[in-house]
Amino acid sequence: MRTRQKRQVCILLPNKQHLDCTVRVRARGHEVLNSVLKHLGVSELQVFGLAVLRDNEYLFLESAQKLSKYFGKRWNRASSTAPFILFLRVQYYVESGLLILSSKVQQLYYTELRQKVLHSQSCHQEALLFQLAASALQAEVGDLEQRAERNNEEEEERGEEKRQERKHRHYFLPEDYFPSWLIKRRGRDFLLQHCPVLHVELRGVTRSQAVLQFIKEASSLQDGPVTFYRMRQEKKELRSSILLGVAMKGVHIYQEVGGKQCQLYVFSWTDIERLTFQGSRFEIAAVGSLCLPKLVYYTPSATHSKHILRHLSDSHRFHIITRDAVGYIQQLEDMQASHFYKEAYICDTTRLAHRLQSNRLTSSISDCSVAVETTTAWSKEEEEEEDITEFELCVDEPEELFVDSPAELSWLAELSVDGPLVLPSSYWAAVTMEMKQVSRSLTEHFQISPTSKVSVFFSLIFVQVLKSRADDEGVSMD
Repeated sequence: MRTRQKRQVCILLPNKQHLDCTVRVRARGHEVLNSVLKHLGVSELQVFGLAVLRDNEYLFLESAQKLSKYFGKRWNRASSTAPFILFLRVQYYVESGLLILSSKVQQLYYTELRQKVLHSQSCHQEALLFQLAASALQAEVGDLEQRAERNNEEEEERGEEKRQERKHRHYFLPEDYFPSWLIKRRGRDFLLQHCPVLHVELRGVTRSQAVLQFIKEASSLQDGPVTFYRMRQEKKELRSSILLGVAMKGVHIYQEVGGKQCQLYVFSWTDIERLTFQGSRFEIAAVGSLCLPKLVYYTPSATHSKHILRHLSDSHRFHIITRDAVGYIQQLEDMQASHFYKEAYICDTTRLAHRLQSNRLTSSISDCSVAVETTTAWSKEEEEEEDITEFELCVDEPEELFVDSPAELSWLAELSVDGPLVLPSSYWAAVTMEMKQVSRSLTEHFQISPTSKVSVFFSLIFVQVLKSRADDEGVSMD
């Protein structure tokens, strides 16, 4: 009887490994997620989500939903012995790997991004693809000269030219680092000859730094950090030729022509006035200043419509809550590149402090409201699309509005009717721990001493921002 109440779930990771876990028949998504966290030994996955493969597309699970919703009748059959497959996939892409605090999660993110680069069709970004290959080689192989010395100790008596040729030709496969179309265009010999030149330039860069460099460079790849969903131009069209891409900063629209992806539109979040779903019908309305007609496409089903809407909403929210952190990291990188730490500290302190305080999350937040009129089961949605009411995602940016409902914010722990909001000491302990983790990541990456003026300065500014936000919101820090 107990066996009948259990189900075997297999989670496939980006690094081609898998995790097996046993869950209850009535298990929900967060239970599987907790098992993944335990197996990986991390506290959170940040940018990752669990997904199921449906109609050849990855649909991310809602953590509160039962797994039976995603696997249908087969899940409830007691005789089912085959494992149910889930995928750990990147749900939100980032501009900087420093936003990912866990090294294990960061490595998984790098691994999936590597595969995305290999399938890129950005033919106009060939130079970037060469640089990405060099960064990946540095992350996975290390310094080229040191490796060459180990491989060529027995060939020291041979000519220098012959040894250099062997060094450049035999330590990587182009298929592992370049898209197939680029190999076909340039030829394997060309890649084997010229890629090591870029690789040598990264000598001295540690493998962890090379991973961060790869993540940063890949964020500029047009079709790299994007999750695609297939759509049709006409409702009765058999072939889905439209690709809607959920990117870090907005929405990309592509059309497949002759097996190639042609970019039609690129919308930033501020370019979008409204996204609307009604059944399988999807509409995107741009702001009036762009003078574009309303775009209408069709998804495979109402299920996909609801999923895409949720992913768009969550991605927009994630972009908003991380953009200030991205800005701070960029400032540190600019300071490191200029090699004027002391001058920057003396001259730019006032401007930087003002920017940190004026660009607080609560002062530039966008409204990302989702109105869902019905919550029928997926199976019913697919069979009775006529009953699906309209879904809307409004993307406006007033001066001071919350993305989340205050009822959903976890830090609203205790609300006093007669007095200000009081947060327990455990909350501030967690904030302090997170600040230390971020500070440690930044100091290691930028090679700044924890006791340096720059490190102390950013710590003080971070505390001041917390205090200022607490004062504005009537929060007392006990």
